[in-house]
Amino acid sequence: MIYPNEFKDLMDAFKNLPGIGDKSAERYVYAIDSLDEETVKKFADSLLDFKKNIKKCSICGHLTNQDVCPICSLNSNRDNSTICVVEDSKSVFMFEKTGKYNGLYHVLGGLISPIDEVNPEDINISTLINDRINEDVKEVIIALNPSVEGEMTSLYIQKLLEPKNIKVSRLSYGLPVGADIEYLDPLTIIRAIDDRKFLS
Repeated sequence: MIYPNEFKDLMDAFKNLPGIGDKSAERYVYAIDSLDEETVKKFADSLLDFKKNIKKCSICGHLTNQDVCPICSLNSNRDNSTICVVEDSKSVFMFEKTGKYNGLYHVLGGLISPIDEVNPEDINISTLINDRINEDVKEVIIALNPSVEGEMTSLYIQKLLEPKNIKVSRLSYGLPVGADIEYLDPLTIIRAIDDRKFLS
């Protein structure tokens, strides 16, 4: 099928998103066509506003519109003795939805994956070990997906934390291997936090 250039360009733009192929992109273009110009403008402005103002917290790496996210803020009523290590901000949002965890977070921004040429220095591990661990921190919870990459990253972090003389725990995974935290329901996450296992 021969599309007008603008139609094809918008399809190609949607296909930059994960999981979007030709059919989904085409459907989204038709959806955009059905919207009035003001709605489309607000949509476009929201995309630009997001890219302009959303950044990573200078402390934990979580998405925020400030230099330091509200969770890391000095005005926060969080438990500074516990740091939960997660792969990305999606996991932070999921934990926060449960209302169960009140500690701090550290966002790695990925997992170690030699096959994808992602090494330890390519993700946010050194900041955790060198800057985040202090006398206030009593426990680090490793909350990574139970995948090969997640296991490899967890073991690597655990090894680095051994000399720090703090408790290291992992979520209790009563869930299928390969399941992603972002797709779990809040109750499963709450149980996983409550039943976490100490590694050291």
